[in-house]
Amino acid sequence: MTRFNRIALSVVAACLLAGVSGFGHGNEKGKAQARVGNATVIIDYASPALKGRDVLKLIQPGQVWRLGADVPTTIESSADLDFGGVRVPKGKHVLLALMNEPGNWSLIVSSKPAAQYEPSDKIAEVPLELSEAGDSVEEMAIGLTNHGGRGVIDVAWGTHRLSASFTEAK
Repeated sequence: MTRFNRIALSVVAACLLAGVSGFGHGNEKGKAQARVGNATVIIDYASPALKGRDVLKLIQPGQVWRLGADVPTTIESSADLDFGGVRVPKGKHVLLALMNEPGNWSLIVSSKPAAQYEPSDKIAEVPLELSEAGDSVEEMAIGLTNHGGRGVIDVAWGTHRLSASFTEAK
């Protein structure tokens, strides 16, 4: 193999490896983690980008949204959690969002992803508080914090913010 062929092969290999790392529409993976009570809680997701779109026009009332891109958004906990008085067993579950009507949202903890979701797959459902922010977020971001012993999930995309809270189950 000539030196030129080796260099060309190296360039092609580097391009292929760079392409593999951005596989799946180029959506960035995200992770949010917090300690709530004695529970370690982790949310894994992939961030869709706005690309000039209006977030609220992407989702229709009554439609369940996978709350991310490419893969299901999951919540994993080392202890049982309490979402609005409903006990969610420790382990890994899927997080979904539901726009009941414009301005009225719910967070759903499910046993199945959005593409397979049936109402019987719902483990818990709590209201999501919708607010507007002056700054726009191009790539959806999910935050998870401990605020006074409550876990707070914050979703930011465009100028819209959705938030819900939960506690460690007693």
